[in-house]
Amino acid sequence: MKLLDERIWSLFRRNWPQTLTYWSVFFSFGLCIAFLGPTILDLSCQTHSTLQDITWVFFSQQLFLLVGSSAGGLFKKTLLSSLVALFFCTLIISFVFAIIPLCRHIVVLSLALAVAGTAMGVIDTIANLRLVKLYQKDSSVFLQALHFFIGLGALVSPLVADPFLAEGTCLQDGNMTNTSISIGLEHHIGDGLHNISQDPLGSEDGVTTSVSYAFWIMALINLPVPIIVLLLMYHERLLPCFIHSPRLLDPNTQSNVDSSHGCGNLFHCCNLAKLQGHPPNFFILHALGGAILFATDGIIGSYAAFVYTYAVSPPLLMAHKEAGYLDSVFWAAIALGRLAFIVLSCRYTPSKLLLFSLAGVVLVNCLLLIFSTSCEFLFIGTCVMGLCISGVFPSMVAYTEDILEYKGCATTVLVSCASLGEMLMQLLVGSVINSHGSYAFQLCCAMVSFICFSLFLLFLYSAHLHKKYQTNLIKGTEMEEKPKRESS
Repeated sequence: MKLLDERIWSLFRRNWPQTLTYWSVFFSFGLCIAFLGPTILDLSCQTHSTLQDITWVFFSQQLFLLVGSSAGGLFKKTLLSSLVALFFCTLIISFVFAIIPLCRHIVVLSLALAVAGTAMGVIDTIANLRLVKLYQKDSSVFLQALHFFIGLGALVSPLVADPFLAEGTCLQDGNMTNTSISIGLEHHIGDGLHNISQDPLGSEDGVTTSVSYAFWIMALINLPVPIIVLLLMYHERLLPCFIHSPRLLDPNTQSNVDSSHGCGNLFHCCNLAKLQGHPPNFFILHALGGAILFATDGIIGSYAAFVYTYAVSPPLLMAHKEAGYLDSVFWAAIALGRLAFIVLSCRYTPSKLLLFSLAGVVLVNCLLLIFSTSCEFLFIGTCVMGLCISGVFPSMVAYTEDILEYKGCATTVLVSCASLGEMLMQLLVGSVINSHGSYAFQLCCAMVSFICFSLFLLFLYSAHLHKKYQTNLIKGTEMEEKPKRESS
């Protein structure tokens, strides 16, 4: 264990400038992914839209996150192109935060978040690919740390937003969910809902809302991240003034790193010439790994997006401020869990960590269904859910890449599937809540978690078959070469 720790520490010392930069850009990713959940009702008021309408804003962000994830590998060919892409993407996130308060129509808000989603997708793919290339078989620890920074950014986002959230609502009536939220608020306020003109949210003519200050603060918090990327470009002598200077990073090492992965983007992975000669299990592992992350990232996205709405609806009827802490608790648990998984990944294999995590997710979702009327257990369950699900993505990427010996398109496929899951699950859960009530939220999460655990058991079996195939292939090759060596 000591030798393992020394090797990992040695690898980190060798690559710390790049590693810290990739971790910091994932802070931007987390900051941007978590703000919609607690601010959903305020943004509905700002754009004078219903909860059903605002669900399409989630869809817009996640759709273009998928586009960005799929195309992100186009920028991975050199360190320069990767860092330039990361610089502009993190800058775009600050810009989008700054203009969200100016978006008074839901279409304009959807377009702004589509731009942010594209930037997030590019960040997601490049940072994951770069770290896997840098550390390969030791990437699990560094991927856990990378995804800790998503949790950290996602924790900061609701905490910044919370003081500016309104107690009242101006949601338009017209569907069951909105009505149930209004009933819950009347229960807490007593004399009825605040008049919109008296509410800090704004008025019919669309004046600036209090939550605007939260977005401007988040824009400022994010600004150091593109500066960090710029500093790495300076450190690696990639800025125009250093373009002809000797590189600080060994060119031979960088060349090896850049060529270690055959696939950079989803479209390149679909090249038929690159898919020939692989056994069926090679493709099954890609598909099952993608399906597992489709489900788990879908649960994370849906939970973060709708736990607030679920909490203020019957039967729980929490106060807005109290419900606003649920997102913070969820992302804090994810951040803490990923911090713990950094240590655990040094001691346990990814397969054991995944088995424990997914079993925990199934158990906590079942308990949340059983105790669906308890506000206290919702906080406990949210915390345990975050802890259990936090290590799934980095462990799955490291495990799949290790099984496939870094020869496939695992990172790109898994990142794209995770983005697709977040997009479609949020749309699905939002629609189900809108048509069947808030209880359907926990039911959807429980069903998806059970399916996910079943898929992982199939993944383990396929991984066993793939390793057996690889072992037989190596033995067959050795037996073919043995007579040739003897004759020579």
